[in-house]
Amino acid sequence: MSHEPAVAGRVARARRLAELLDSSIRVPGLGIRVGLDPVLGLVPVVGDLLTAALSLFIVVEAYRLGADRATLARMLAHVAVDATAGSVPVVGDLFDATWKANVRNADLLERAVAPE
Repeated sequence: MSHEPAVAGRVARARRLAELLDSSIRVPGLGIRVGLDPVLGLVPVVGDLLTAALSLFIVVEAYRLGADRATLARMLAHVAVDATAGSVPVVGDLFDATWKANVRNADLLERAVAPE
C-alpha cells in the first residue's frame, strides 16, 4: 500500500497555508499579492507571534514527512528571519510582504519529499 496520496495531501495542505500567509490577497493597482502574514503583523506582538506559529506548522510537517536536517535548518532560518524582521513596525510588514518565507518553505518541503 502506497502512502504517496497521504504525503501529497499533507504537502498540499502546507502549500495552501503558505499561500494564505504569503500571497492570498491581491493589492489593487499595484499588481502584487500579499497574504495574512503582513496584514496580521500590523497587530503588535500578537500578530507576529500568531504568524510565526502558523509558519512553524510547515516546518513541523516537513519534519514529520522526513525532510533532512539541512532542509529543516533552512526552513527554520526562513521563519526566524521573517519573524525577526517582521516584528519591526511598518518596515517589517513591508518586508513580510516581499520575503514570503512560507512559500519558500513550501517549495523546500515539496523538494524534500519528492520521489527521486
